[in-house]
Amino acid sequence: MIDYYVRIAPALLPHLRDRPLTVVRFPDGVEGRHFFEKNSPSHRPGWVRTAPIGVGGRAGIVEFTVCDDLPTLVWLAQLAAIELHPSLALASDHERPTVLAFDLDPGEPATVVECCAVALRIRELFAELGLAAFPKTSGAKGMQVYVPLNGELTYATTKPYARAVARALESAEPGLVTSRMTRSLRPGKVFVDWSQNTRTKTTVAAYSLRAGALPTASAPLRWDEVEAAASASSPDELRFGAGEVLERFGRDGDLFAPVLELEQELPSL
Repeated sequence: MIDYYVRIAPALLPHLRDRPLTVVRFPDGVEGRHFFEKNSPSHRPGWVRTAPIGVGGRAGIVEFTVCDDLPTLVWLAQLAAIELHPSLALASDHERPTVLAFDLDPGEPATVVECCAVALRIRELFAELGLAAFPKTSGAKGMQVYVPLNGELTYATTKPYARAVARALESAEPGLVTSRMTRSLRPGKVFVDWSQNTRTKTTVAAYSLRAGALPTASAPLRWDEVEAAASASSPDELRFGAGEVLERFGRDGDLFAPVLELEQELPSL
């Protein structure tokens, strides 16, 4: 695990830098107990950067770890922090998300194949608005689509915008999409989770490992790969192990780099 994070660091660190980080730790291995950790451990080294951010409720101020560099990444790996879930916003401006995010979660018997169909519809919708979108696998059973913003909008705008898009998708494809969190509505459909666009929530980072029997990772995708997987109807087409993700980065570079760089404005729906 440490070896993977060291080797993927050139791709991963830009997507973690200056972002409040929630980690999922597995001190007893992936089959043992695990826990989400927002507060940076008090025993952290002095060189680990943190960001105090108010999250509301009883939690008050949370001292988040900020993973800006390789030593911090290796330290997190040594803590068995297998999964890395950064905020959609920067610690330096935590009310302003840099992306509009759609988390696509398939309800059995739906798979990532159905997620691909929904992702392509999201791409088409935003293309009509003149905006680019970028897909990645979750590393588990679903995928995410990010629409880069890198502008002035806050969650007060992005959350209802994402909800409106999810509802529009549900209205257009009621047999394929649900925008509601009710689990009884999800079997055979893709839940378009618009609620991720909230300051208190996080989404798994591109290139983060996922805790499972096999070491898979969240992999940025090309749109032609999404199209091919949707046509092939094979969930395995978009399941990548850690070694495969390293190979993809070595071959293609960081397919998710535009998410950090592209500035786009959301038009009115």
